Amino acid sequence: MSTFTDDQLEAIQNVVDRVASYQDGAPSGTVAEELRKGFDEAGVTVEEDQLDRLAQAIDAADGDVTASDVLG
Repeated sequence: MSTFTDDQLEAIQNVVDRVASYQDGAPSGTVAEELRKGFDEAGVTVEEDQLDRLAQAIDAADGDVTASDVLG
């Protein structure tokens, strides 16, 4: 079960959607870096392992990722 509030999950999903839309084919490190920047801008703290899972999911799913599914 996720420890994020609905508002936090919405912010996380917005960042994931934004990064996924322009990072198609980018190296995983680039995706993770852009996610980190987006989360910082949104004021949401995401653990490093969660960030890695989201970046891997974006790479594996060609950007079509539901953050709440990845984060549990």
